[in-house]
Amino acid sequence: MLLIQNAKVITMENKDYLDGGQILMDNGRIVAVGYDLPQKGARVVDAHGCYALPGVIDAHCHVGMWEDGMGFEGSDGNEMTDPITPQLRAIDGINPQDRCFDEALAAGVTTVAVGPGSANVIGGQCALLKTGLGPLDARILAEPLALKVAFGENPKRVYTEKKRNPTTRMAIAALLRQALIDAQEYGKKIDAADAGKRPARDLGKEVLLSALRGELMVKAHAHRADDILTALRVAREFGLRLSLEHCTEGYMIADQLREAQNAANLPIIIGPLLSERSKIELRNLTFEAPAKLHAAGVRFAMMTDHPVIPLQYLTVCAAIAAREGLPEREALRCITIDAAWAVGYEAELGSLAPGKAADLALYDAHPLDTRAHVKEVYLGGERVK
Repeated sequence: MLLIQNAKVITMENKDYLDGGQILMDNGRIVAVGYDLPQKGARVVDAHGCYALPGVIDAHCHVGMWEDGMGFEGSDGNEMTDPITPQLRAIDGINPQDRCFDEALAAGVTTVAVGPGSANVIGGQCALLKTGLGPLDARILAEPLALKVAFGENPKRVYTEKKRNPTTRMAIAALLRQALIDAQEYGKKIDAADAGKRPARDLGKEVLLSALRGELMVKAHAHRADDILTALRVAREFGLRLSLEHCTEGYMIADQLREAQNAANLPIIIGPLLSERSKIELRNLTFEAPAKLHAAGVRFAMMTDHPVIPLQYLTVCAAIAAREGLPEREALRCITIDAAWAVGYEAELGSLAPGKAADLALYDAHPLDTRAHVKEVYLGGERVK
């Protein structure tokens, strides 16, 4: 057992932190959080002067798929040869030796959702990983976690340059619909066929069937308001379990997002915000978006989209959002408990509560103070920094 004591514990389970609080951990789990916890048999860590925060979660990034400082050789996130590639798996393109995993861990980022890029209409399958503790396979929480699809400018640009479909937003939506319909027909043939007469296995259609059955979340890259609405429309048509990714102009249709979220528990993951307006669909990018979404009653997480923003600066993004009007507690929620909710792991991660994974970091100042240093990081109750 391990007991951390004398910390300012930000549990994310209630509004106030526990000043001088304690966290008891055993067998990779949090046993208790509070005061005057039993110490018999426990190794004690005195965290006087430190803030304890649940491990930070990046709900959308590409770490290990665009490797740090490597250029083309380390670029494995976009298979730009076919707009429909559901059969691809991010886990097969991730290099666990990418030093950005270590930099993220040292900054208190303990869990990351890693996926393909947005060049294709259907890009492939995402994975949920811990940033440390052993070889890659030992760090997997969910694989596959979700299916990545993309609307808007990126598929348009990539395939216009190749002089092939899709070159319009209409074609992007049509290709996605057709791929889903083809998967439905494939499923019907399997169900109707005798054991010896089933159609040949099709990996891509099998993945799409999982999405159609609600077994696999669909992470939809959409920046512009019209692309966001198209993603919602297609999801309703096919009964998809959707997550909206980026959602740059979401604050402009916040009431519609709130209605959609209330109807379907719709995860929304915004960002990257600490970046230039590098393309036309980012022209309305603003750090005021989080505060506006919160004011409208929309729940959301925040992403770095690493390597767009290096993973270690996720808390900096949350801090700037707080500076621009997002309440401090909500700024912490969107990188902890709300990020866990956005990837479907709220019962396991995102707060310091009994039964949850013992993932946390100790900071020498408030985590949203950009001058704060991470002093120690724990994964599964083991100190890894």
